[in-house]
Amino acid sequence: LTGVLVASLVALFGCATYQPIVDTGAAKGDYPTDLTECRQIATQANPVVNAAAGAGAGAIIGALFGAVVCGRHCAEFGARVGAVNGGINGAVGTAAEQNEIVRRCMLDRGYSLLN
Repeated sequence: LTGVLVASLVALFGCATYQPIVDTGAAKGDYPTDLTECRQIATQANPVVNAAAGAGAGAIIGALFGAVVCGRHCAEFGARVGAVNGGINGAVGTAAEQNEIVRRCMLDRGYSLLN
């Protein structure tokens, strides 16, 4: 189940979705090429690694919380819920990181961004 979750998260969040709005009076270079190159650079922030790390941390926290609340049965359930939550948070965090990489890349290439 966790493997399916991670694969789904990568499909959803595995690429930068940020669409910069450029001040046309200050446009530089070839926008489509620059945006494509910046998005390619952003893929170096790996959603699989971040989702897996988040799932692992979430499982541990969920298990500990469940064990404190009602014992072993709740610990197992808490681990599952924590893994899902942590995986989602890791993937979402990666998407935000990738979008910020694209933004900084476009700024570094001389674009005046409005968003």
